[in-house]
Amino acid sequence: MKPFLTTVVLVFSMYSFSFGQDLVYRPTNPAFGGDTFNYQWLLSAAEAQNTFTDASDSSRDQRSDLERFTENLNSQLLNQISRTLFNEQFGEEGLTEGTFSFGTLFVEIFPSGEGLVINILDTSTGDQSQVIIPN
Repeated sequence: MKPFLTTVVLVFSMYSFSFGQDLVYRPTNPAFGGDTFNYQWLLSAAEAQNTFTDASDSSRDQRSDLERFTENLNSQLLNQISRTLFNEQFGEEGLTEGTFSFGTLFVEIFPSGEGLVINILDTSTGDQSQVIIPN
């Protein structure tokens, strides 16, 4: 009986000398409350694992000066044509209420509580766009 009693006393005495610690969760990601110094490490780890490449950047850089000039010239010509069409259709006073047709584009202009609303419908594809010019 004596060895049993010493074992019990030894076990209970170990409980009195042992210390516990609270488990605390600390997030790593700074977006969720973690340390801001982890941001650069997390970003570099994510970039190292990224296997995707952006093909549009490499093709854009390979254009010659002549191709860029041609694209710029086309853009300016289309801009001038659209400005001329706009002036012919709406005159010098600018946008007026009504419905207008430009080929396959159907344009509707009307005032609303939010401002001047311009609805654009491409009748060939069914695509729609709405522009609101605030008061």
